[in-house]
Amino acid sequence: MSTPRFLELPPGVRRTDVTTAAGTFAALRAMPTSGGCEHRPAVLVPGLTGSKEDFIALLQTLAQAGRTVFAVDLPGQYESPGPADFDGYGTAWLGRSVAELAEEVGDGGPVHLLGHSYGGLVTRETVLEDEAPLLSFTLMSSGPAAVPSVERVADAQRLIAYLGAEPTPERLADLWERFLDGPARQSGLADDILNFLRRRMLANSPRSLVRMCEEILSAGDRTAELAATALPKLVLYGENDDAWPPEVQAAMADELSARKVVVPGAAHSPNVEAPETTASALTRFWNAVETPARDQ
Repeated sequence: MSTPRFLELPPGVRRTDVTTAAGTFAALRAMPTSGGCEHRPAVLVPGLTGSKEDFIALLQTLAQAGRTVFAVDLPGQYESPGPADFDGYGTAWLGRSVAELAEEVGDGGPVHLLGHSYGGLVTRETVLEDEAPLLSFTLMSSGPAAVPSVERVADAQRLIAYLGAEPTPERLADLWERFLDGPARQSGLADDILNFLRRRMLANSPRSLVRMCEEILSAGDRTAELAATALPKLVLYGENDDAWPPEVQAAMADELSARKVVVPGAAHSPNVEAPETTASALTRFWNAVETPARDQ
C-alpha cells in the first residue's frame, strides 16, 4: 500500500466532498496560495489500498503552477461511500464514476486525469468510455493488464481468500490484526502514520476490496484500444517499480506513443518517494498539453 510520509495538509490544501450523479467523492482540493488558476484542473485517482492522502506531498507544488488539483478516494475507499451492490465496484463502474467526477470538477471544461496503480486500470476505463471531458491521461506506476508481481499477486489472493466468503467489517479488522499490523509496526513508521493506515484500511468497503483484488489479478490488456484514442498520454513510473516491471511500462508507453518519465530512486509510489520530481514532470506535461489549445 502507498504510505504517505506526513498527513498535515500543506497551505492551499483542504478536505472537501464533491457530489456527483455517481455519489459523493471524498477529496483533497489544492489551490494556489498566490496567483490565480490559469490552467485547467487535474484529478488524481489512487490505487487499490490507497486514498487521496497518497498524493499529499504533490498537491501544493502542483497547485502552485496555477491549477486546482483534486485527489480523491474512489467509491467504497476510505472516506468515499460506495454502493451496496457487490458488482458495482468493478473497473467499468468505477471508471464511469470518475467520468462523473471529472465533469463536476471541470465545471464544463476538460481536466487532466491521472490514475496510480489500480487507479490506472480504473481511469483507463474512463478514457475508453469517452464520456468524460479530458485534456490528458497519465498512467502512474500502472501496467497494461493484471499485475504480474508475485508478491502482490499473493497479497491480493490472500485478501480474497480471507474476505471473499465473508466480506464484513469485522473480518476486515481481523485481517489487519493477523497479517498487516505486524509488518506495518516493524517498518518503523511514526504512530500517526500507523494509526492512519489502520483507520484507512478498516474504513474501506470489504466488498470493494475483494472486487478490486479480483480485477487487479484478471485485468485484460486494452493498450491497443487506448492507443487508438487521440488523448495526449504520459506513462510515469519509478525506476525500481516492484508491481509492474519498468520494462513492461516502457513497452506500454511505446505502444501508446506516450511521453515517458522514469523517476530515479523511486519504486511503486513516486508520488511519495520522489514528490518534487513527480510534480515537476506532471506540470511540464500538463502545461505542454494546454499550450496548443491556447494557441488555437
